[in-house]
Amino acid sequence: MAVTEANHWPCAQCGADLRYAPGQTELKCDHCGYVQAIPAKAPRQKASALVEHPLAKGLSDDLPDAASEDVRSTTCPNCGAVVEFQGANHASQCPFCATPVVVDTGSHRRIKPQALVPFELTESQARTALKSWLGSLWFAPNSLLEYTRAGRAMDGIYAPFWTFDADTDSRYRGQRGDYYYETQWVNVTVNGKTERRQEQVRKTRWSATSGRVSRDFDDVLVMASSSLPARLGNDLTPWDLTKLQPYSPDYLAGFQAEGYTVGLADGWGRAQAVMADVIENDVRRDIGGDEQRVDTVDTDYSAETFKHILLPIWMAAYKYGGKSYRFLVNGQTGEVQGERPYSVWKITFAVLAALILAAAAAYIYDPSIFGLPQPDWMD
Repeated sequence: MAVTEANHWPCAQCGADLRYAPGQTELKCDHCGYVQAIPAKAPRQKASALVEHPLAKGLSDDLPDAASEDVRSTTCPNCGAVVEFQGANHASQCPFCATPVVVDTGSHRRIKPQALVPFELTESQARTALKSWLGSLWFAPNSLLEYTRAGRAMDGIYAPFWTFDADTDSRYRGQRGDYYYETQWVNVTVNGKTERRQEQVRKTRWSATSGRVSRDFDDVLVMASSSLPARLGNDLTPWDLTKLQPYSPDYLAGFQAEGYTVGLADGWGRAQAVMADVIENDVRRDIGGDEQRVDTVDTDYSAETFKHILLPIWMAAYKYGGKSYRFLVNGQTGEVQGERPYSVWKITFAVLAALILAAAAAYIYDPSIFGLPQPDWMD
């Protein structure tokens, strides 16, 4: 994980840290209440910031200088997180394990984020969403809910994503299966006697087919973090990307921003896998029939572009049974995903209760199963 230090903006009135106010277009000082508006981008500036980069130039490291930046970073010796440094700072601490870290001597070039979706949920709202989700889990430890009731702090992080656009044209070969029915004579036993009856048996007639399908993809989203569990991060959908704003450090005030650890080439490979699933469904619809077999699909890609964006996530970690579990809350919609633990005691009691109920039902139905006489009230 590559995470920038917490972003600090001093209050013009008292010097304390300003913080971006989720759902607003302003920075607020928690100390004195001072409010500072975030300057609005002109429509032309906003449109320019949201223009996609040509994918070929990004893959060949041929983007304009303005699209990249030099970043200094170091790897945490304790947990392996990659901490990025800003400005003249040379020492900090890892935001995930609090281990002191010192910047390496070198720097590397990275693609700058073009846009972000600002936080809309406050930490309090995110905690409420998490508490509701945890409360709906069966066999979850009671300490999970106690964790949220205790008001434990959640970390607000802008996570990195790639978005990809592409026009596709796919040629395929496959087989179409159409059902038909044949009448067959079969022997069946009725009241101890064998009878001969007719039965309709379904069969499939296969025929070779080929064709072509086309689809234009817009904003295929790929998480660019290898530190967050892919299943959790990718399932925090949907995101409303119409709310994207041109990248501005003002939105990062009081939050952290993670640098991408899934490179552009790997991100494009994952996007192609997502597109391939959609294309295969298109092929099956084009083949038609009752069943389909897809033998080969050959896809040509054109007009390939990408953006590097940041999306808001509230994150919490919980330890249970010596293992760490992570919970993510979509900072825009409140969707929750998490690695949930199970309470062994709750499962054990549930199994015992089920066995007791089953035994009671069996006794009521037939006491002789347990070698007991039938009670008088059952006569």
